[in-house]
Amino acid sequence: MKKIICKVEYDTESAELVLKKTVGVFGDPAGYEETLYKTENGKYFLYVNGGEESPYAKEDIKRMSAAKAEEWIAAN
Repeated sequence: MKKIICKVEYDTESAELVLKKTVGVFGDPAGYEETLYKTENGKYFLYVNGGEESPYAKEDIKRMSAAKAEEWIAAN
């Protein structure tokens, strides 16, 4: 998935996968995935996707600061 946020392109195909978190099982309407990526330029972003009843019912990309990414890694 690609998304442009504040004139910066975030692309799951070209970024480095850092850590993936899965909640629930495939097909669970409340299940979801959060995947942290890092771009070549050192920018972090979270790719999210889930079932209709999950916090991420729609596929999306959310940018993250390095500090927030470190917190997310530590919590997962």
